[in-house]
Amino acid sequence: MFRCGIAYPRCRWIVPLLLLFAIIFDIIAIAAESGWVEDEDAKSHYANMWNQYRGRNDVWDEKSLMEYSWAQAVAALMIIGLLILIIAFIISCVALCCTLNITLLPFIGVLLIIVVILQVIALIIYPCKFNELIFEGNYYYTWAYGFGWGATILSIGCAILFCCLPRYEDELTGLAKTKYLYSSA
Repeated sequence: MFRCGIAYPRCRWIVPLLLLFAIIFDIIAIAAESGWVEDEDAKSHYANMWNQYRGRNDVWDEKSLMEYSWAQAVAALMIIGLLILIIAFIISCVALCCTLNITLLPFIGVLLIIVVILQVIALIIYPCKFNELIFEGNYYYTWAYGFGWGATILSIGCAILFCCLPRYEDELTGLAKTKYLYSSA
């Protein structure tokens, strides 16, 4: 005898936990000082979302990227995306962990789709426009930029889950009948 089914009522906290990871990844990407992009050996040029640094050895010339409108747009889109992500996390905790409110789940999915759109735009604008500032050499996008994409990918997955979860209301509430598969030998 094989029991078919997943214990949804006990696992409702998993999706809000994924959103918490997305928030952490976003904060790391936004606050990273080490840079989103660096030259080949990270010895003469690197930049984060806010500033770029040029120099050699221990002498670095810091220049703000916020004087460029594209950098302001990237910062605004990432921060707005983070704020919407935090709101979606709070609503998901209320909808899934405190009480079960199925009607909020599609709304959370829509919020996450908005987050994905904002962050994808920001994460595409940054390399396209930053490459115009590069004069020579090879540059690599670093782990901090990757955390931005990680948060966006987690948001895509959670948006899909939140849009699909209302179809499984019985499983979420624990009212679904357990199905048993019998195999005869």
